[in-house]
Amino acid sequence: MRSSTLDAPPRYSARAFPPYAYVPGRAPHPTRDPQGHSYGARGENVGTFEPGSWARNECFLFAVDLLNHGYWWEAHEALEALWVAAGRHTPEGYFLQGLIQLGVAMLKRHQHMQGAARRLASDGLAKIAAVPNGFMGIDQADVRAQVARCLADDAVPALQVRLAGAATHER
Repeated sequence: MRSSTLDAPPRYSARAFPPYAYVPGRAPHPTRDPQGHSYGARGENVGTFEPGSWARNECFLFAVDLLNHGYWWEAHEALEALWVAAGRHTPEGYFLQGLIQLGVAMLKRHQHMQGAARRLASDGLAKIAAVPNGFMGIDQADVRAQVARCLADDAVPALQVRLAGAATHER
């Protein structure tokens, strides 16, 4: 699931990853199981969400890191906090919901649930298309092309969201 050091995508945040990427049925549930990596932890309170400040929003940057490094369930949780803060029925909210759906599509792909992966990817791509290209640093054409390749060939690496204009961090 996670990339090797040689081909790993850049890191946009300095936060440490959880000890494992949750895949249903393969590891303890992160928040419900006492052995879960986030058991007892409170969800992140992101306050208000300002899309123009995305490059300095640590929660957003970490969510993209989680997504890019195969922590799809964890990315969903981080993006959901932002989605709520942005307002679920705002253009920004739909955009964040689209990213959530793309991450879940990658998880379903990993679980060999291709039908669910395709439906979620289609819904996610439709939602991110509702904002201008380059919104929050994301090239939608690149994301669409990557998703198409991922869903067409299991050997292709999972989606890697690149953030134009975001600082990267050393590992």
